[in-house]
Amino acid sequence: MQPMGLTQAALAAMGVQRKHVNGLCNNRRNVTAATALILARVFGNSPDFWLNVQRRSDLWEAMNSPRERARIARATPLRAAA
Repeated sequence: MQPMGLTQAALAAMGVQRKHVNGLCNNRRNVTAATALILARVFGNSPDFWLNVQRRSDLWEAMNSPRERARIARATPLRAAA
C-alpha cells in the first residue's frame, strides 16, 4: 500500500472493511476468497494473486516455525509406511 500512497483509511473508503484492512496489515487476518475478490476489484488484479500471497505466507510460516517443522518431520512417508 505504501508505494501507492494508500493508507488503511483510504483502502477502507474503497469498500474494504477497516477491521479487515487492519488485520491484514498486522498479520492477524488471512486473505479469504471473498477478501481476495474485493482486493482484486480494488487493485485491478486477480483474486488468484491475493490467494497466492496468502498461500505463500502460510507455507513460509510452516517452514519457519519450529513447532510446525517438528510436526512435519514426524509424518511418515507413504512408501515407508507400507
